[in-house]
Amino acid sequence: MFARNAAVPVLAVIAMLVAAPARAQEVVTADAAARAALAKKLANPIASLISVPLQYNYDTYGGANDGARVNRLNIQPVIPFSLNDQWNLITRNIIPLVDQSAFPTDAMNTSGLGDITSSLFFSPKEPTAGGLIWGVGPVFLLPTATQDLLGAEKWGIGPTGVALKQTGPWTVGMLANHIWGSGGDDTRDNVNATFLQPFVSYTTQTQTTFSANTESTYDWRNSQWTVPLNVGVAQMFKIGSQIMQAQVAARYWADAPADGPEGWGLRLQLTFLFPN
Repeated sequence: MFARNAAVPVLAVIAMLVAAPARAQEVVTADAAARAALAKKLANPIASLISVPLQYNYDTYGGANDGARVNRLNIQPVIPFSLNDQWNLITRNIIPLVDQSAFPTDAMNTSGLGDITSSLFFSPKEPTAGGLIWGVGPVFLLPTATQDLLGAEKWGIGPTGVALKQTGPWTVGMLANHIWGSGGDDTRDNVNATFLQPFVSYTTQTQTTFSANTESTYDWRNSQWTVPLNVGVAQMFKIGSQIMQAQVAARYWADAPADGPEGWGLRLQLTFLFPN
């Protein structure tokens, strides 16, 4: 009688031990799926997600500036605000720290803070019936450069917008703005520039994202395109409780001013994520 009753808890323990790996696998699978969804969300420039990308760019120059080098660290905090049940306000800022060296003109060999670009996107919380995600708002150019040659020394304002669609692992879209700049230093040219950034990315279930984009700028005053093509791969990971994404990308300058950047450049990016 005693042996028969004792077998009951023993069988229960064995059942728990057999079921535990399956439950653990379910938890791991659910966590991986959640992080894959987060990686895909990061591919959306106006996602309701706090992120702080630290983007390092290295480029070399040609023409009269042959051999010159520019190191640029862009600090790009993205902070969303919920306005009501239907709308978000997404703030995106680009804060550039620049180091220029090996230019033939000594005054060009300088470093410091560049001009800050600040964009505000009013975006619906839900995609359209067709799955389109979009946002529009103003963009501002702030003359924050600490050295004359690192900025336009003009205040600027204009419209900005983004539209994209996410289907399965794919994200395809376009971000654009136009800035008119005046005021500030009267000896400097006014700003009249259009920025176009078509982008495409593919995110795997292992939180790896393959991406390609251009960050093209057209200077209407000088009728000049600047067109870098960027192709990269990013991986999401976690250290302690902090979720991050690391990216490495190659850049090719398809078009630029005669004395501007040329050939191949490098981009490294580390993004800190703060999901709700």
